[in-house]
Amino acid sequence: MTALSDMSLRGELRHNEPMSEHTSWRVGGAAELWYRPADLDDLGAFIAGVPQDMDIHWVGLGSNLLVRDGGLPGAVISTHKVLDRIAQQRDGRVYVQAGVACAKLARQCSRWGLGPAEFFAGIPGTIGGALAMNAGAFGGETWERVIAVDVIGRDGEVRRRERNEYEISYRQVVAPAEEWYVGAQFGFDQGAATGREAIRELLARRKATQPIGLPSCGSVFRNPPDDHAARLIETAGLKGVAIGGARVSEMHANFIINEGEASAADIEQLIALIQKVVAEKHGVELMAEVHVVGQHAEGTV
Repeated sequence: MTALSDMSLRGELRHNEPMSEHTSWRVGGAAELWYRPADLDDLGAFIAGVPQDMDIHWVGLGSNLLVRDGGLPGAVISTHKVLDRIAQQRDGRVYVQAGVACAKLARQCSRWGLGPAEFFAGIPGTIGGALAMNAGAFGGETWERVIAVDVIGRDGEVRRRERNEYEISYRQVVAPAEEWYVGAQFGFDQGAATGREAIRELLARRKATQPIGLPSCGSVFRNPPDDHAARLIETAGLKGVAIGGARVSEMHANFIINEGEASAADIEQLIALIQKVVAEKHGVELMAEVHVVGQHAEGTV
């Protein structure tokens, strides 16, 4: 920690930063260190200065993240409002940095006449998070369009990796440890763009069927093969079920809403209850899509 404090960093460094201010569920204890880099070079300098025994976590829009109430040891890097470059290249290729919102990529591809990219408008996060979990929406998946990615390691150096260096599957990417995405090159087709009106229609459909605007993480569970998590949860009678301030959405059963006073423990216990009841009633083990990190608050499990 002393080494980081003594470094000539140009970004914003905070200690004991409440993660409830940086996650879409609006819950979570404090991060030991929180850093928003000034740019990619500054990010490299920061990572190189993080002690080897300190964990590094990343957050963009915080839409797929549950931070426990006891806080998050280690360093948190925020890409929100930084790493936000998006550039058109030749032959339908687009370079996008990790902090760019997925919806922004969809809109920009529409302006450039490139596609199909409209599905990105339905992903409530940044490109970095979408790459990490192969996020998808409206029938499309992030890695279907990836040509190569730029990653940064613990030494602070940026490297390029080709798509074939990764194992890609539904909502999962097997990647080298201690490397994090800072950008990606996508390949789109000229003249295959969906217009902005079509994107607006897709977003309107999402708004009509999902509790947009309420504190949630988006979809909590992966869809099992040939089925939908929302259907299994609803038919198990769990719509509207609550623990503390956390409730299963009555609009879309694969969403858990923070009604205003929820704790991370409330949400985590509700996730476990859903998994237990669905397994008992349907014989299906639901896999969480949300990433859970941090420590439990004292006196909780």
